Amino acid sequence: MPTPFDRSKVVSMLAGLGLVLVLGCGDDSGLGKRYPVSGTVTYKGQPLEKGDITFRPAQAAGRAAHGTISGGTYSLSTAGDNDGALPGTYLVSIVAREVDIAKAQEEAKAKNRVVFMQKVAAQAHKTAKSLIPAKYESPDTSGLKGDVKEQSNQIDFPLTD
Repeated sequence: MPTPFDRSKVVSMLAGLGLVLVLGCGDDSGLGKRYPVSGTVTYKGQPLEKGDITFRPAQAAGRAAHGTISGGTYSLSTAGDNDGALPGTYLVSIVAREVDIAKAQEEAKAKNRVVFMQKVAAQAHKTAKSLIPAKYESPDTSGLKGDVKEQSNQIDFPLTD
């Protein structure tokens, strides 16, 4: 028969295990289960060095997922860091621009303007050179689709002119 000391150890261990199980199950986003989505993005056969990718649900219901393209690869997040996407069909957009914030900052200074970083960054993004055709920047014109299944998903996008 366990002594009171032994029982308190057992109760503490069970309480701790219960807390770990509760905290480890799901998240507080209220969303359903998300599945890993990753892939490669190439332009004219070469990895797209940098950019952003967005999966917008094809149906009105749903939740978009986003990712950063680096060295030609991406992974998606919906509510947290690389948590994947909800199952379904998505329209995809990709934005890849060569932004030179330092140049925009110098241009503003040369015109003797007060430099506010938010305005400089916004201006730099507006005038940035696109690294891919503009049609890919909108899910309505890109022609890109992604089907996320209830499994780990590898979805690649070979972009062309």
